[in-house]
Amino acid sequence: MKFFWKYIFPVLYALIFYTLVRLVTDLTDHYKFWERPWQQNAVEIGSVVLLSFGTVRLPPYFFRKFSKRNQRPSARAVFLEFGEILLTALVLATMATVLIHAVTKEPLFHLNDLVIANVLVALLMLLHYAIIRGNSFIRAFIEQKVLVEKIKNDQLLTELKFLKAQYHPHFLFNALNTIYFQMDEDVAAAKQSVEKFSELLRYQLYDQQQTVAVSQEIRYLANFIQLQQTRSSEKLELEVDFDEALDGQQVYPLLFLPLVENAFKYVGGSYRLKIVACLRGDIIRLEVENSVPNQIPIKKEKGIGLENLQRRLELLYPERHSLSAQKKENKFVAVLTIQY
Repeated sequence: MKFFWKYIFPVLYALIFYTLVRLVTDLTDHYKFWERPWQQNAVEIGSVVLLSFGTVRLPPYFFRKFSKRNQRPSARAVFLEFGEILLTALVLATMATVLIHAVTKEPLFHLNDLVIANVLVALLMLLHYAIIRGNSFIRAFIEQKVLVEKIKNDQLLTELKFLKAQYHPHFLFNALNTIYFQMDEDVAAAKQSVEKFSELLRYQLYDQQQTVAVSQEIRYLANFIQLQQTRSSEKLELEVDFDEALDGQQVYPLLFLPLVENAFKYVGGSYRLKIVACLRGDIIRLEVENSVPNQIPIKKEKGIGLENLQRRLELLYPERHSLSAQKKENKFVAVLTIQY
């Protein structure tokens, strides 16, 4: 590509310029340049080609020169830039025309050739510079847009990390509280709970990838449920149903836990708790239902877990998720769907 711009493009540039000059001259003067001695045409074409090697380098030179000024874009700055290029083009075209006419021994100041040369050189050079300048603006715009997107993604990633950091202490507090109550009643059971707890921590600290197989998330959820059962009332009627089709589908981790944790936290009344996860096409659906006392109103404001879950879903699954949580008679039902 460098070879083309360095050697081929100047020749094409010169031939286009020479063709335009001859077309305009022939059309206005009814002049047939091919009837002249071929040596004269060869001198003109050769001179134009040699001059073009310098001419095509002027627009990039001016662009580098103006770019170093670091001026804010304004109508005045653009006018001065194009004015300087126009003046240079007129001087260059006049000198080149005089030189070529002197070499070919034609009348030194042939007005038609002089005007045509000035107009065409000015137009071609201004067009060349405008293309370079416009291409630079487009590239800068794209780079700026990419930079803005990168900053936005970095901000979202930072927010996700903050949400996880805020969520983990909330989970740790609940789990440690469970083990604390077990220590007074059954040390052996407390040790088993610590083992379960370590498995949960291991998943959080070491086994997390950007996405994980949903089967890993289900196993994590099962361990959490077992840990919570040890602290729950004996009256608790627990129903858990995980669809066997939930296997290798990739999901972001720790999205199901807040709903299950919330259910264990607020279960009451008849102490019934139902957790169902299933696969419907490309939709993963989790429904968590827990009974609540009729006389105790459910708080309208969400806890840390549900607020963080909602925000994480918005960041990770924009327009590909739904989350509802509401009280129905004597039970609280939360439903999460994710299009994986």
